[in-house]
Amino acid sequence: IAAFVNKKYKTKGDEGPVGGFGFFECINDQATANFLFDTARKWLEAKGMYAMDGPINFGERDRWWGVQVGGFQQPLYCMNYNPRYYQQLFEGYGFKVFFNQYCYALKVKDKLQDKFYKRHDEVAKNPDFRAVHIKKDQLEKFAHDFVTVYNKAWAGHGGLKTMDHRLVIGMFNAMRPVMDERISWFTYYKDEPIGVWLNIVDLNQWFKYLNGRFDWFGKLKFAWIKLTKKNKKFNGIIFGIVPEWQGKGIDSYMIMEAAKIIQDRHLYEDYELQWIGDFNPKMMNVAASLGTDITRHLITYRLIFDPAKEFKRHPLV
Repeated sequence: IAAFVNKKYKTKGDEGPVGGFGFFECINDQATANFLFDTARKWLEAKGMYAMDGPINFGERDRWWGVQVGGFQQPLYCMNYNPRYYQQLFEGYGFKVFFNQYCYALKVKDKLQDKFYKRHDEVAKNPDFRAVHIKKDQLEKFAHDFVTVYNKAWAGHGGLKTMDHRLVIGMFNAMRPVMDERISWFTYYKDEPIGVWLNIVDLNQWFKYLNGRFDWFGKLKFAWIKLTKKNKKFNGIIFGIVPEWQGKGIDSYMIMEAAKIIQDRHLYEDYELQWIGDFNPKMMNVAASLGTDITRHLITYRLIFDPAKEFKRHPLV
C-alpha cells in the first residue's frame, strides 16, 4: 500500500484535508489488510488529514482509480483489476462507498436512438457549429482547445484540478504512436471550443500478446502486432460540453458527426466508455441513452478518521 497527500485533491463539502492511498495488494486475509490500512491511516493522520480515499492514484481520475467489484472481464487499459475479495477487505475495515463507478459498452454498428438524429439536425442547421476529429499534425492546437473545455467543464469538481496545456500536449504526444485520429472529436461554436470527446483504441487488445514484457524485443513485437492484428475495440476516455452549452443538443451533434465516420466506415466493432461516477447523473443518462449496457462496476471508498463526524457521499455535479 502507498499513502500520499495532494493539497490540490479536494471535493466540494469536505470538512478537512483528505489523503489518498493506492497500490494496494493483499492476500485474502482481513488481519493483513487491516495492518496495511492502519499503516496508511496513521501516516495520513500524522500529516493532518481527517479522512482517506482509495484506492486512488497521484494524478487524474482517468486511470487506476477505484476497486473493481463487478464485471470481471478482460481488463481495460489503465483500469484497476483486482481480486473479488477486495471489496470485503475494504468494507470489513470500515470503509464506506464515496461513489460508485460504472462502465458502459455498446456495439458500434447499432443504430442510435432517433432523438440523436433530430437534435443533431437542429444544431447542424446553424453554420456556426462544426465538429472535427483530432489531427496529429495539429496536436498543440487541439491541446489548447482541450484545456479550454476541460477547465470550464470539470476543473473544481470532486478534486479535479485545472489542466495546463503543456501537460495535455505531453499526453497527446504520448498517445501519438497509437492514436487513431478518426475517433477523437472536438466541437466548436464560431471557432470557440465547446465540446470534446476523446477516445483511444483498446491497447490491451494488443498488449495481451506481450506477456507483460515491453523491453526492446517487446516494442518490436508490439509494432508488428499493431500492423498485423486489427483492433476491434475502442474506449471512451472523456466526454464533455462546457456548461453554457449543456442541454442544447451539442452532445448529440458531436456524437452523430463522429458516427458518420466511425459507423459508416466500420472502423470498430465494440465501444466501451471509461467509468462514470454516480455523482454525475447527467453523464450517466447520456451513456444510457446510447443504448449501452453496464459492463463494469468499481467503487471509490472513503474512511473518516473521527467516527463522530458525519459521512457524506460525493456531491452531485
